[in-house]
Amino acid sequence: MPVCVLDASVAIALLIEEDRSEEARAIVRHIIDDCAEVPGLWYFEVGNVLLVAERRRALTAAARRDHLQDLARLPIVIDHEATGHVWGDTMALAERHGLSLYDASYLELSQRRQLPLASFDAALRRAARATNVPLL
Repeated sequence: MPVCVLDASVAIALLIEEDRSEEARAIVRHIIDDCAEVPGLWYFEVGNVLLVAERRRALTAAARRDHLQDLARLPIVIDHEATGHVWGDTMALAERHGLSLYDASYLELSQRRQLPLASFDAALRRAARATNVPLL
């Protein structure tokens, strides 16, 4: 069973943001024995950040591929129900808390599955606290 919903910000910090990488490693150690759950867009978000970093020459193509292989080894479960909530609950959360629809998808998933949220995004963390979603 998943121990949390994993936001893309934690994965990115694990790979390329050195100022938060130790915190990200602690979260990954927490999920490594079980698993984390993500909305399907997590893969797009993480992949896009790595691709942009490569285009900006902050990362080589080989490093991007290595990072993606490392992430692929993590016990991640995709929530396939998220799209059914986008124009309803997720949109309402985005409106209520000033979040992007993408960020609200993590909050909606945490609420629906009653799982803590692992995120470094300040606005998303505020919204989680406001909706009584525990933070990891």
